[in-house]
Amino acid sequence: MIIGQIKDGIVLDHITAGKGMDIYNVLKLGELNCTVAMIINADSNKMGKKDIIKIFEVIELDLDILGYIDPGITVNIIKDSELFKRKKLSLPDVVTDVIKCKNPRCITSIEQELVHKFRLTDAESKTYRCIYCESKARKQ
Repeated sequence: MIIGQIKDGIVLDHITAGKGMDIYNVLKLGELNCTVAMIINADSNKMGKKDIIKIFEVIELDLDILGYIDPGITVNIIKDSELFKRKKLSLPDVVTDVIKCKNPRCITSIEQELVHKFRLTDAESKTYRCIYCESKARKQ
């Protein structure tokens, strides 16, 4: 399998096996006007199996969304065929407009223009709570 070398772009590595398509859809990578390569269930010494996404263009990424979906992702920025920057993601402290509050009594249900903002309250269990009503977010 030959995917090709990236001159300028992004490699999302260490994606938990099976979450690659979720990330592809959430980031709307199908709408990009560049090559996007998905590698699913690649062998990994560290993880057993993993997914990898190669984007053959440097684009803006919402790292909070990526960190929320899969906090183990490594984001590699490639410039002139060389690794320019590497960032290991973790669970973000706050996510805005990623999770929607399902509490019908929450102010976000009444005030439609309010942002849906959730704060990480327990990193071990990956629990997020609405900053307005303290409702617990449903798991991904």
